[in-house]
Amino acid sequence: MRTVLAPDGAGCGADELRLRAEVTPAERTAACCAAPTDVPATGPGSMVTMTGAPPPDGPQPASSDTDRDSEQVRLTAWVHGMVQGVGFRWWTRAAALELGLVGTAANLPDGRVEVVAEGPRAACELLLQRLQGGRTPGFVEQVVAQYAPARGNFQGFRER
Repeated sequence: MRTVLAPDGAGCGADELRLRAEVTPAERTAACCAAPTDVPATGPGSMVTMTGAPPPDGPQPASSDTDRDSEQVRLTAWVHGMVQGVGFRWWTRAAALELGLVGTAANLPDGRVEVVAEGPRAACELLLQRLQGGRTPGFVEQVVAQYAPARGNFQGFRER
């Protein structure tokens, strides 16, 4: 599987930075609908680019990791690979609901699946890890992701 760092506001572009993590044929064959339990944690900015307004000038109050983790965000992830017709959107919906997220998972005409999820940053980061984790239905070749402020216009999580 390959993970891509999305440039500011971009879904897919020629200037993407690429990070590689190999997936063996055995891991591909063992892919199932179970939630991964051995997904490594990622740090801020390690696999995605944060987008949004720049921080205000001047001294800022110290914020804890708890504040950051509970911040409401919108994760948009474009999942490349063999991800249509294999139950990927259903699996994504189940994972998102388990994490308390709202949003959509939609097939795109070019074969990708677009996942838009809103909720606490920590939950969105867990969903992104699961999308990249190698235990999804089908085969994930690459994930392009970005964060933005939550818009609050979803109820539930829908497959489209």
